[in-house]
Amino acid sequence: MMKTLKNKMQMVGLKARNILASKSGDQMTGWLIVVLVVVVVGAVFMTLYQGSITQIWNSIVNKITGLIS
Repeated sequence: MMKTLKNKMQMVGLKARNILASKSGDQMTGWLIVVLVVVVVGAVFMTLYQGSITQIWNSIVNKITGLIS
């Protein structure tokens, strides 16, 4: 099962590389897909870990304001 999954991932990687390296209009489509995936993954990450990120950020701000004052 892992071997077939690895093979599928390699094929997807090769297809993505071919699209991104293409000199035609497919290159722009490839980059738009990459940007879309990054935005979606970032949004999911921010949604899932918003509480932790807020807590860490507040801790950093408190330390900085504590050092300044």
